[in-house]
Amino acid sequence: MNTGGRLVAGSHNRNEFVLINADESARIRSVQELSGQICQICRDEVELTVDGEPFVACNECAFPVCRPCYEYERREGNQACPQCKTRYKRIKGSPRVENDEEEDGIDDLDNEFEYENNGIGFDQVSEGMSVSRRHSGFPQSDLDSAPPGSQIPLLTYGDEDVEISSDRHALIVPPSLGGHSNKSHQASLSDPTIAAHPRPMVPQKDLAVYGYGSVAWKDRMEDWKRKQNEKLQVVKHEGDPDFEDGDDIPMMDEGRQPLSRKIPIKSSKINPYRMLIVLRLVILGLFFHYRILHPVKDAYALWLISVICEIWFAVSWVLDQFPKWYPIERETYLDRLSLRYEKEGKPSELSAVDVFVSTVDPLKEPPLITANTVLSILAVDYPVDRVACYVSDDGAAMLTFEALSETAEFARKWVPFCKKYCIEPRAPEWYFCHKMDYLKNKVHPAFVRERRAMKRDYEEFKVKINALVATAQKVPEEGWTMQDGTPWPGNSVRDHPGMIQVFLGSDGVRDVENNELPRLVYVSREKRPGFDHHKKAGAMNSLIRVSGVLSNAPYLLNVDCDHYINNSKALREAMCFMMDPQSGKKICYVQFPQRFDGIDRHDRYSNRNVVFFDINMKGLDGLQGPIYVGTGCVFRRQALYGFDAPKKKKAPGKTCNCWPKWCFMCCGSRKNRQAKKAAAADKKKKNNREASKQIHALENIEEGRVVTKGSNVEQSTEAMQLKLEKKFGQSPVFVASARMENGGMARNASPACLLKEAIQVISCGYEDKTEWGKEIGWIYGSVTEDILTGFKMHSHGWRSVYCTPKLAAFKGSAPINLSDRLHQVLRWALGSVEIFLSRHCPIWYGYGGGLKWLERLSYINSVVYPWTSLPLIVYCSLPAICLLTGKFIVPEISNYASILFMALFSSIAVTGILEMQWGKVGIDDWWRNEQFWVIGGVSAHLFALFQGLLKVLAGVDTNFTVTSKAADDGEFSDLYLFKWTSLLIPPMTLLIINMIGIIVGISDAISNGYDSWGPLFGRLFFALWVVIHLYPFLKGLLGKQDRMPTIIVVWSILLASILTLLWVRVNPFVAKGGPVLEICGLDCL
Repeated sequence: MNTGGRLVAGSHNRNEFVLINADESARIRSVQELSGQICQICRDEVELTVDGEPFVACNECAFPVCRPCYEYERREGNQACPQCKTRYKRIKGSPRVENDEEEDGIDDLDNEFEYENNGIGFDQVSEGMSVSRRHSGFPQSDLDSAPPGSQIPLLTYGDEDVEISSDRHALIVPPSLGGHSNKSHQASLSDPTIAAHPRPMVPQKDLAVYGYGSVAWKDRMEDWKRKQNEKLQVVKHEGDPDFEDGDDIPMMDEGRQPLSRKIPIKSSKINPYRMLIVLRLVILGLFFHYRILHPVKDAYALWLISVICEIWFAVSWVLDQFPKWYPIERETYLDRLSLRYEKEGKPSELSAVDVFVSTVDPLKEPPLITANTVLSILAVDYPVDRVACYVSDDGAAMLTFEALSETAEFARKWVPFCKKYCIEPRAPEWYFCHKMDYLKNKVHPAFVRERRAMKRDYEEFKVKINALVATAQKVPEEGWTMQDGTPWPGNSVRDHPGMIQVFLGSDGVRDVENNELPRLVYVSREKRPGFDHHKKAGAMNSLIRVSGVLSNAPYLLNVDCDHYINNSKALREAMCFMMDPQSGKKICYVQFPQRFDGIDRHDRYSNRNVVFFDINMKGLDGLQGPIYVGTGCVFRRQALYGFDAPKKKKAPGKTCNCWPKWCFMCCGSRKNRQAKKAAAADKKKKNNREASKQIHALENIEEGRVVTKGSNVEQSTEAMQLKLEKKFGQSPVFVASARMENGGMARNASPACLLKEAIQVISCGYEDKTEWGKEIGWIYGSVTEDILTGFKMHSHGWRSVYCTPKLAAFKGSAPINLSDRLHQVLRWALGSVEIFLSRHCPIWYGYGGGLKWLERLSYINSVVYPWTSLPLIVYCSLPAICLLTGKFIVPEISNYASILFMALFSSIAVTGILEMQWGKVGIDDWWRNEQFWVIGGVSAHLFALFQGLLKVLAGVDTNFTVTSKAADDGEFSDLYLFKWTSLLIPPMTLLIINMIGIIVGISDAISNGYDSWGPLFGRLFFALWVVIHLYPFLKGLLGKQDRMPTIIVVWSILLASILTLLWVRVNPFVAKGGPVLEICGLDCL
């Protein structure tokens, strides 16, 4: 069935499958599977060891060499790896050669495999081994014509294989070579003067032709040397600004190096930081010792509340601080990635990547922003046949569909323009609006002309998108209709079939220069009433399944619709970690930092979140990896499928012979007992299995059934298939793709079958009675599904990586006005509360897995921080209460207490300075983060806590609406947009009561005289601490002041209030005790 690139819509449950006319065509391309390793010397396959693993000759670079070539190189060659020149180490079962080191744990038999002692020269053995492999069976004619030999050594490493007859062994050696051995077979020889050649395992090959010293063997060696010389060719980095002229790198030397490296923080920065953390712990202990032993008797309630709050703050600081104990940075080598996986004249070997873009409401998420994100993905610097972009429209909006169709058409011009002139960034909106020297490093004479033409085409494209948006403002009563007159399937947002449209990626749709384009697929999952669709997490899981059916790339990238690719080499940066042969297998995802455009220079509400991305995330990268933040993340598909990380085999335990024997008897008795118990349990299980086999055999005999080995295999295969279907769903195509570790598609799959399966996997009931959202994919149960998903993968033993390239990989937009920013923080905090109250809470979930304890502390901190809002709002109210009542939470301060307080505040300040130093964070960003921690803590976190408790415990879902009141025009106009929301009430209340407290306190001190100023300073310090931290909030309330700075307005109101109260309290014209009448001494009568 040829769809002709038409929109495919349907419902698997209702057995509907509809083709809707469209303009583009699509084709589904399969990805070839990787084959086994080939010996780079003799071009034969590398055999497996007795453990079932590929034979590895060199432990340094894992250069593929088979065992016979390895033996020959050690005995007759230079005893070194052809690639990295590292001396070969002796592998167990191999003969010893000169200069071999004595190693523990390896057999030390001097005569093992010494063929000279048996009268057989090693030349003949190596020649036979270089052309022999263990194939099963030979033609009988070849066996009959084989030259007999009297002594035939067995290539079974010291053990005879009873299943191999004497005439089917690898080598037949003539008796003239002499010698006798117990492990040989006798054979008759009609003419002893005729020397028989060693016989190969492959009877079609004659050793006289392929043997050592022959012409064919020399040709093979010359061919091998030629290939080695090709690998040593020099690659010139043309057009790369990071390499100067003349910086030539040998391909072989550079290509075998690691693709990335860790850069630890300098000891001069990190060691003082760690020492200060320990010192701060000591100071905290002394501080609480003083606070608890010196209560305030006349204000005992205030003292007790303050101590409880301070203890909670200390615990929160420990949870936040210790995961930053091992901060690191990373560096990638993109040139090595190209040398290893992109060889000249050969197809690229880079792994395929499926990119997910999610959007819901095109009126809140403008289609032009989504279009720029898609264009930046299609123009990424990566092989076009290995990139597929899937756009999830969870609102089933025809506006998004039409905008994506226009985007696909404009991409035919934009993509070749980007790749031809290597422009950055590759999102046209941001490329054309940035004030930069766009002629820098541009030498092509036609660049200016083509740039002007492209800018004009983009402006026309913007007009088309704006026209679509204007048309979509008013929905027709009969609903939307497509160009062919077919009603739009998504007219009912909550009741519509699944829809799939492949816009790009077929032979018929190419760019203006007739080059292939990456695949672009529109997906809208099925929605029906009565089903829980799980919002964004459900949409992402649908994209996983659709991509698994259509392309099945081994790696996935997910970005929000407003986060475009700012660095066209972002995918290559991630592949430097994922495709690294040494460390890539255990990496579940590569997280990039979030960077933002359109934020004011001062970043009033800490939208950039620099402290988190440049300090906290680098600290986590030194542990088990950063947490997943919801966008800008490249995943390993197998990790999202819930598979465990590959476990590293532990080396066998070693004991030291220098200790007395009785020491081992005492210290190792417990281990010995445990080992004996484990051995006994294994033996018991084995006996039980044998007994159960016998019982089943008897049952089968009684029933008259005969169970063969083939039927057992079929039953086990069917059981495995049923288990996988229960886990992944009832789609055989998707289940088959999920079992492919390196991705790829079935070669015999037809497009019609794939489309039907794709419609099935996005049906609303597909996830029923499966593990989707529980153990597979994005995890359900929280609005912040990102934290939960990353936590599950880390619990399975995976690790993640934090990649911070010099040029930001992704950039997005952030809400810059106060109300929108608070609502964003509210959503994050609500998700943390939901996780805290669920079974996936890191306090009690995931033990016994691969989660490290410091990584667990970071996850605990990520779900506990909203609870800090309760002690924070109480602690911010205490200064005002103290000023109004004249009491204080601290008794009369002694010299010892003064030193403690000064040491505590100094350690806090110095810790922040050192973090700014190794994290490369400015003091402005650090201070804005501290301010907004208080603002968000007393507003959004508090509301999220109550909302989460009502939602989880009572099932009540409450929403806080935002109402726009006024707006200003000009740059950063949204910054001054005032929107009233109930989130503004708590911080506003704290501001008012603290300012009143300051006014009352100062007025009272002026009224009572000099002695009252001393106790007032401590109360004023804490009150001013609250007001200063809430200052950005106050500035956001007052809005934009064109003529008068906000600070003047604030202090004017403050001073006016103080003077007014002083006038009332201190009246110079009226005495305090009333009028005093005195006798003047004059008689007025």
